[in-house]
Amino acid sequence: MPARRDASKLAQTHRRGRPVINITLRQLQIFEAVARHGAISRAATALHLTQPAVSMQIKQLEDQIGLKLIEFIGKRLHLTEAGQELRGHAERIAAQLTELDRAMNQFRGLERGVLRLSVVSTANYFLSPVIAAFNEKYPGVRISLTVDNRERVLASLTDNQADLAVTGQPPEAADIAGEGFMDNPLVVVASPAHKLATRAQLPLSALAGETLVLREAGSGTRATVERFLAAHKIVWRPGCELSSNEAVKQAVQAGLGLGIVPRQTLDLELETGRLKILPVDQFPLLRRWFLLHRNDKHLSGAAVAFRAALLAATA
Repeated sequence: MPARRDASKLAQTHRRGRPVINITLRQLQIFEAVARHGAISRAATALHLTQPAVSMQIKQLEDQIGLKLIEFIGKRLHLTEAGQELRGHAERIAAQLTELDRAMNQFRGLERGVLRLSVVSTANYFLSPVIAAFNEKYPGVRISLTVDNRERVLASLTDNQADLAVTGQPPEAADIAGEGFMDNPLVVVASPAHKLATRAQLPLSALAGETLVLREAGSGTRATVERFLAAHKIVWRPGCELSSNEAVKQAVQAGLGLGIVPRQTLDLELETGRLKILPVDQFPLLRRWFLLHRNDKHLSGAAVAFRAALLAATA
């Protein structure tokens, strides 16, 4: 009969449209301990609580659910049918919480997770070995890498599509933190057949009237070059606009003009003699690489570990 009354009360609660369950995890943990130990006193000892505190939590739980969960026959504690049902759910929830804690520990311990990186194309020249070493050390962390120009890299960071970003010029936005970690010099390059390629020294004015092959609008290199030349009143002829440093180098090799590119991209071309760095006054233009993240975003364990790996590799 008590079970029927409990079921009837539960059905009435449904019919009145009131919330059936509004309980806390702590109440479930206390109830599960009482059910497991078979006594309020033993549960209180195991939980480091007083008996009145445990009794109060059980009473509040019964009030919230609207059902009697425990009863005393003689001096022994017994679970009602509703209590037996709740015990099964409580045990499953406790198991899920244990699994959740284990999963979160994996993320904290870098056993799994996703690290989203957004970098400008030039950064690929030095980032690849850093990423390879990171993958070897933390094989459970998957790196999602996006390579684009500076404008779109910054947009991905602003839109929370990236955890970390690498660019050559940090923005002035207050919500973005930038950390310089390595020099990024820009140099003027020419085909060995270019008329300026044999000069031992060139004044900056030698670039006036020359055709320059540059990156597309939105590129950090392009913006730096334009600001510098405008500040020194150097009027140049625009050549091809290209979306990568590789394309710029190939265009310069083909004789389509001079290029201004990061020195870090030129090892192969200089070794094979396909390009030559021109000794232009005030070059190289000294820039820095910056590692960026949002100030309001908590960095994951993977992001913190990658930052440390990048700074160590480029020190």
